[in-house]
Amino acid sequence: MARDSAIADDLVQDTIVRALDKAESFTPGTNLRAWCFAILRNLFLEQHRQGCRERIALEDYGHHPASTSESSPHAQTEMQELESLLWQISPLLREALVLVGAQELTYAEAADICGVEVGTMKARVSRARAALKKVMATQDRKNGPEGAQT
Repeated sequence: MARDSAIADDLVQDTIVRALDKAESFTPGTNLRAWCFAILRNLFLEQHRQGCRERIALEDYGHHPASTSESSPHAQTEMQELESLLWQISPLLREALVLVGAQELTYAEAADICGVEVGTMKARVSRARAALKKVMATQDRKNGPEGAQT
């Protein structure tokens, strides 16, 4: 469903947490697998809708940049490059990295905003950093030796 292993991992973890939290609503004698799959599906759809809202908000943010006229041209270029790199990682990971890294929220605050556990948020931020490094390394290889440092 997710087509991304990091998103799928988060989805399974969130499903288990929600299933354990709502264990009293499970009817003994019914199909546990089907019950868990229903939770997983609902979480996936919920996260997909949340991702659509996130894209709209981020697109709006992109049209109204914060006073970049005060920044140096070099700083503006670096910010544009970073923004380009961020859009190359998955939406869930990007959201986690922006909330914790750029917005300077605590893991707990970011987890609360996203409706996930603190551990899930920490894992997302960690995977986001790794994914961003991978994207940056790929970009450096594409740019060739002129982008490499000695």
